[in-house]
Amino acid sequence: MQFDAQHRFYQEQFPDADYQVIERGGESIGRVYAHRRDHEIRLIDIALVPAHRGKGLGRSLIEDLQDEAVERGLPLRIHVEKNNPAYRLYLRLGFRMITDKGVYDLLEWQPGADSTSQSANRNDPRTI
Repeated sequence: MQFDAQHRFYQEQFPDADYQVIERGGESIGRVYAHRRDHEIRLIDIALVPAHRGKGLGRSLIEDLQDEAVERGLPLRIHVEKNNPAYRLYLRLGFRMITDKGVYDLLEWQPGADSTSQSANRNDPRTI
């Protein structure tokens, strides 16, 4: 029920957003909602089932969006709860807080000079 309510909300608020189910070995293990606008790419939601977290998959999905942001010359943004464990991952991937929204922060990643060094570190296990 929670998924259905959230999915309906996202469809109402972001009718043009892309919704992808993440599968591994034929099993649905997560989802990604991304809204591509003229001025930004907004990562609306990304979620993985607990058994598939911490293995680099979420990082890889975010890096794919960063690559797209570089190609399109747009910032990549996401609202993240301050107590979300993935917050640290976003910071490691070069996101910066641009707006404090109370419980949430709006984080932004900008393609630019540091994106080359971030790409170079993607295969370095110490940066995961």
